[in-house]
Amino acid sequence: MREGPLEQPEITIMVVDDSITIRKIVETSLSRAGYNVSGYADGIAALRWLTQEANQVPGLILLDVDLPRMDGYKVAQQIRANPRLSSMEIIMISGRDGIIDRVKGRLVGAKAYLTKPFRTADLLSMVQQYLHKEL
Repeated sequence: MREGPLEQPEITIMVVDDSITIRKIVETSLSRAGYNVSGYADGIAALRWLTQEANQVPGLILLDVDLPRMDGYKVAQQIRANPRLSSMEIIMISGRDGIIDRVKGRLVGAKAYLTKPFRTADLLSMVQQYLHKEL
């Protein structure tokens, strides 16, 4: 069993990114830090899973902006509109680094915006910041 401030095996993090490479890097990094991670290639599949009452709501979602079928902003709006999911933390991830993109993320309820490419240490730090506020 791993020890350290990031060890929280009961916490699940959802990663929604259409890039297999990004998804695998994030999933591996977070798994090594002791988190349960589930990955999805698009927002519709993620929302479908999230809205099933039997599934536990993840503590955090890392949500790509540029997704097929439904962009990350619309996915975030759907999450915030659902009372069961509204307490879930949202971090937007994107290759877009403009102020408008960041503001749009805040307007749909994202707590933070992580720009690709990002360092694993920055990802882990941000995850810890938003999941372990009481630390």
